[in-house]
Amino acid sequence: MHDSIIFTFALLVFGFGLLSRRLGRGIITPPLAFLGFGLLLAPQALATIGLTSPFQPLDGLQSTIRLLGEITLIIVLFTDATQIDLRALRRELGIPVRLLSVGMPLTVALGAALAAPLVPGLGMWELALLGAVLAPTDAALGQAVVTSERVPLDIRQGLSAESGLNDGIAVPLVIIFASLSGIGEMVDGVQRTAGDCLVFAAQQVTLGPLAGLSTGLVAVAAMSAAIRHDSMDRAYQELAGIAIALLAFTFADSIGGNGFIAAFVAGLVLGNTKREEVCSRLYDFAEAESQLLMLVTFLLVGLALAWPTLSAATPAAWIYATLSLTLIRMLPVTIALIGSDLSWSGRLFVGWFGPRGLASILFAILLIEELPVPHADAIVEVVLLTVLLSVLAHGVTAAPLARIYSVRSGPAGRNHDPDRPSPVRKRKLLSPNDSRSETLDCTDRR
Repeated sequence: MHDSIIFTFALLVFGFGLLSRRLGRGIITPPLAFLGFGLLLAPQALATIGLTSPFQPLDGLQSTIRLLGEITLIIVLFTDATQIDLRALRRELGIPVRLLSVGMPLTVALGAALAAPLVPGLGMWELALLGAVLAPTDAALGQAVVTSERVPLDIRQGLSAESGLNDGIAVPLVIIFASLSGIGEMVDGVQRTAGDCLVFAAQQVTLGPLAGLSTGLVAVAAMSAAIRHDSMDRAYQELAGIAIALLAFTFADSIGGNGFIAAFVAGLVLGNTKREEVCSRLYDFAEAESQLLMLVTFLLVGLALAWPTLSAATPAAWIYATLSLTLIRMLPVTIALIGSDLSWSGRLFVGWFGPRGLASILFAILLIEELPVPHADAIVEVVLLTVLLSVLAHGVTAAPLARIYSVRSGPAGRNHDPDRPSPVRKRKLLSPNDSRSETLDCTDRR
């Protein structure tokens, strides 16, 4: 089974790559393509046309998806964090800060409130957990927006900064809400008390950052010395990013902290040092690896999880998934952008492009299943349904709406300062239009 998956994945990556530039001019994004491949190749789909799936049985994929998801989330959090310029973010009081400081908390709260009548049986903390899991956005699902030069620079930077930061911000919220959801649950024959849950959550969100900070500082010092003395080969400088992320994760886990928070903090440390040679060497390889892991994750979700989710979805779940992508996202964003210089059409545009993607999938699979959440299955089903709907809706609308909005708003550069530093350094996205893709600038440390 695993040989068949590896062969299929390699063939799909190669085939998609051959047509990627042409496909990129339309509505087919890489996540949409590989999720679609998984759906079409799933046993349920092949059985409807009388074919036997080479991937049966798929029960063994659950552990594979979980392990792959854990590694993917570590690298994605680390890689996203290396892009964030904290100095520029402190100076920037526009879209990114508004979306993160006002929009994200309101999204979590509204998501929890509307889930109460639509996802029955969830307790207060489980409702908050669902809102937190679906709060992060994934810019890769609407890459035509963040890479299009037709879209105003402020909007592109704002959406990129939001996507890069909200994964890391959501991790402690998910940990805390999941821990509190487990009050009264039995773990190893012992009933968890409120004190147990609070102590666990406190350890996770305090020891994790400490582990990431110490790992990042030591790694930067060691790499800088090695590069200065010309003792480290270029290939191993590129490999170092993944190694540092995994070291931070395992170190935090060994002392009782949260490894995902540690990986994110380690990335922040490395991305905001003045040692440009460290940043420039390790980033590209880690970014390529995270993109590859993203594609295989979406393929496996399509193969093993999508059909069961779609077949079990209730009308109430569909309503909540639709609300999560519209009202639950767009109302908080509109409130957050009150007083900004964006027009109403601009606020609606930013509100719509809050895709739910990889982070929500991985939070659902990894974090919820590892903690004693009473109604974890119901939460996971709603999260996966929302992501499936988002991959389709945001994938097919990104390019057309970017073109429409650019016509309505005029030249992308109007009323925007292209020389202003971005809170998120320009990222090399997995974009079919490579000539127009943005690349990381690690040397801009003003």
